[in-house]
Amino acid sequence: MASLNEHIVSSYEDELTNLNKAISEMGGMVEQAITESAVALLKLDHKQAQDVRLFDKKIDEMQQRINDAAVSIIARRQPMAADLRMVVTSIQVANDLERTGDMAKQLAKRAMQIESLGLAPKFYNGVKHMKELVARQLKSAIDAYLNRDAAAAVEVCSRDDEVDAMYNSLFRELLTYMMEDPRNITQCTHLLFCTKSLERVGDHATNIAEAAYYLETGRHLGAEEQQRQPR
Repeated sequence: MASLNEHIVSSYEDELTNLNKAISEMGGMVEQAITESAVALLKLDHKQAQDVRLFDKKIDEMQQRINDAAVSIIARRQPMAADLRMVVTSIQVANDLERTGDMAKQLAKRAMQIESLGLAPKFYNGVKHMKELVARQLKSAIDAYLNRDAAAAVEVCSRDDEVDAMYNSLFRELLTYMMEDPRNITQCTHLLFCTKSLERVGDHATNIAEAAYYLETGRHLGAEEQQRQPR
């Protein structure tokens, strides 16, 4: 009987470990999609943009796999306390990762519709910087979740204002191009949607960080915790 109980516990631990590994794998897939879609946009590489759009299907399949595994664990194992938080937050994180993958697909879609930008190098640098900023946020949020690092999760949430500020700056710059020359309106409209997609990636990174904080502490991350975090 003791041997049987040990086997059951070991099997349960394996299921939880595999669920965590799936989150890690999905996170890597989404990070790759965001990077490649931004490159496709900046280089107007239609082939790479199409590859990103096709890759989104694999991200969706990974989300379904995580959801199925989480539901199965809840139904069969009836987890409690920290284990229950881990299973429930895995569903939430997988959802945010899937939505982030959708943002990458939107970037790729816009890249395929833009033929020539004709904008100042400053704008390219702005988009590149914003991509690097949200990619850092996304990676930090995923790492905070996988490492159960509440302090790192708070730091990710505290840096979200940087993403918003960059988006607002690019928004104003694009409006300036549109007012200067009406021929820029179509191209700049596409680019406005692209920068909004990147800003949304930052929002999903924040959601993942909040899930990481809850997973580790059992508490929801409030404004007071973010304010106590040194900048």
